[in-house]
Amino acid sequence: MQYLLPIIAMGNFAAGLTSRVIDPVVPQISEQLAVNITTAATLASASAIAFAFVQLPLGMVADLFGKPKVILTCLIVLGIANIVGSYTDSFELLLATRVICGLGAGGVFPVAMGLTGDLFPVEKRRVAMSRIMAGALTGNLLGASFSGVLGDLFGWRGVLSILGSFILVMSLAVAWGFRNQLTLPGKPVNPKLIAANYRRILSHPNAHVCYLGVFVEGICIFGMLPYVASFLADLGEPRLSIAGLVIGGYAVGGLFYAATVTRLLARFGDNALMVLGAIFISSQIAIIAFGPPWQVQFVNFVVMGCGFYLIHGGFQVFTSEIAPDARASAVSLQAFCFNCGQFSGPLLYGFGLTFIGKVPTLLTAAALLLSVGILCAKLLRHRHPPDIGPKDKPASP
Repeated sequence: MQYLLPIIAMGNFAAGLTSRVIDPVVPQISEQLAVNITTAATLASASAIAFAFVQLPLGMVADLFGKPKVILTCLIVLGIANIVGSYTDSFELLLATRVICGLGAGGVFPVAMGLTGDLFPVEKRRVAMSRIMAGALTGNLLGASFSGVLGDLFGWRGVLSILGSFILVMSLAVAWGFRNQLTLPGKPVNPKLIAANYRRILSHPNAHVCYLGVFVEGICIFGMLPYVASFLADLGEPRLSIAGLVIGGYAVGGLFYAATVTRLLARFGDNALMVLGAIFISSQIAIIAFGPPWQVQFVNFVVMGCGFYLIHGGFQVFTSEIAPDARASAVSLQAFCFNCGQFSGPLLYGFGLTFIGKVPTLLTAAALLLSVGILCAKLLRHRHPPDIGPKDKPASP
């Protein structure tokens, strides 16, 4: 199954490109479609909201009809929606295509994580998942750069058209890699079975720990990101390019994690890595609270990015064990909780910054994340349910 890992990662990479591709070309869209900048910026929000709320139904659909089928279908929809968006002269129609893009992208990453859990035994799962995350992360990292360069050359329409065509090519690779699995029949739709799966997922001892943990992650880490540019401006650095560079350190840390996770896992194990990740993140948020120069904050975000994947990778592995025969549903529910945290975070940070100030707010977030990270690592255990297959059992020592 090793040959399938790059194919899944390529699908994630293609979907990841979509998430930030609109940001650099918002001024062009604003000018050509005769809307203000604030209105044009809602294109990114529309995709993000659709991405979050499609997780639950698509996880269920993937468990019923097959994960490769859902990933392939979503990539095709994503590619076509980008191409159609490049030809529209109406902002409303462009907004509709971005919603469809969010739906398509939302059906790729969490389902791909569930599929990876199906293909790899638990002792190899974190490493395999790190490769899948690296694909999505690289797409996120390159999406804005890709858009900025091509936007100068071909305009925003060229960006969307080229991106859509690339995604369709990637869908061909996925179709080839999973050609045997795509012909397998799906399960019959049984509402009682679907309800039973969700009851079984939510009754698992690890479920509430994982879902609460990723919700807090979303709040404490991603809730701060919209305020980074403002924090830097208060320090006398108003350039948005510098804010983008600082936040980009987060992705660099994620790539470092992907390159080193095999050695780290062999030395520390899942639970210890989660504690280490919580320490990394909370310490960097605490340092940022006191306003160091942007060069230091870039390093802070590199460490924070590595720490995030240390702890988040643990949550993903434990979530993948909750219900092996309904893995996409379990992983999609986790992704939904994580996205809810991302939506809530900026509001909570804004409340804290308004009423108690920057330093107390960030220190509170750091303390909360550290406490929750340590508590979750202490509570989570590898528990294998009775319906688990032999490939999901850990190797004997």
